[in-house]
Amino acid sequence: MFGVQLALAIGMSLVDSYRRRGKKPKPFPTTEPRTVPIGDGTVTTYTFGRDLFDDMLAAIEGATHQILFETYIWKSDEIGDRFKAALAAAADRGVEVYCIYDGFANMVVSPRFKRFPPNMKVLRYPVYAAGWRILDLRRYGRDHRKILVVDDSVGFVGGYNIGSAYETEWRDTHMRLTGPGVWDLKRAFADFWNLNRRRRIGSSERPLLLETASTWEPRIRFHRNVPRLWMFPIRGMYLEAINRASRNVWMTHAYFIPDQDFVDAMKAAARRGVDVRLLIPLKSNHIVADWISRGYFSQLLDAGVRILRYKDAMVHAKTSTIDGTWTTVGTANIDRLSLTGNYEINVELIDESLAAAMEEIFAVDESNSLELTIGEWEARDLHRKFTEFVLAPLRPLL
Repeated sequence: MFGVQLALAIGMSLVDSYRRRGKKPKPFPTTEPRTVPIGDGTVTTYTFGRDLFDDMLAAIEGATHQILFETYIWKSDEIGDRFKAALAAAADRGVEVYCIYDGFANMVVSPRFKRFPPNMKVLRYPVYAAGWRILDLRRYGRDHRKILVVDDSVGFVGGYNIGSAYETEWRDTHMRLTGPGVWDLKRAFADFWNLNRRRRIGSSERPLLLETASTWEPRIRFHRNVPRLWMFPIRGMYLEAINRASRNVWMTHAYFIPDQDFVDAMKAAARRGVDVRLLIPLKSNHIVADWISRGYFSQLLDAGVRILRYKDAMVHAKTSTIDGTWTTVGTANIDRLSLTGNYEINVELIDESLAAAMEEIFAVDESNSLELTIGEWEARDLHRKFTEFVLAPLRPLL
């Protein structure tokens, strides 16, 4: 049975990949970067890659002391080259440059691109990190985080990977922070570096020691999944926020393959009168994930959850806003790999002005979405129901 499921999943992926060949990207609505003051700092939202990459590169080019750069995917294309060149130039002028990228996510990237100048400190998170500890599940998580911190002044975190397609073709969400929150991003980067660096003699991956400020902003909190330490707080953060909701829960996610407790929390919120909306891609870049996520639609629709399907572009954001006060933006999808498997980071923010900005972003995205009705869902073809049934047992693997 598992062989049938695996063969079906592979076949669907190959067919979908073939169908996408030669298709030109379509335009989609976005919002301008918007900056909101929070405490002694600011938070800026980005929904278009070009706006984000311009500001990230400007921050790198203006660095005077230190750059901490971490990404899951780093393409060897025009945008990837620009980031690599900017980081190398910073190192040449005496800036301390630390880079982390995931080896598995970049297996198809040219080996030549992954050769870095010796004055850059680069950690390639290995494709296989378990070594002889084959049964140690704590060592199988991927580094799915996306972080940039420049000096002590500015930090970036969110869903955007580095590559030309993400500049104009994908709809994602990222944040730029100034103020005390930057120190929390620095700690997150340093902790990962020190936990996963190679400890052999002569390695360039030496401990990253930071003297961080003791001040912090209570309205901004970072949650980090660390599989090596068996720490997965992001799932709990979501459940607590949904369970406390009284007005609205608006969620945008690239991949939606939750556990039943997560589904039950959304259903309970909708049944007590909360406006629960889930915005996902009409067609994502992983067709198998799309089919598996549909297995939850009947429960959600019956409970009153509205399901919105984003058209014409891949929506890759991992965001939610609740009750006009609570917001989260980060790297974690709602699936097993992100919530109980990978290294992830989400920022949780308690601020009405920021929540209002996120609600505006959601409204723009909703204007480019098709709502799934109960009637449409129940009228789907028999072969679709059969495919959903066959693939359902793969949920725990994704």
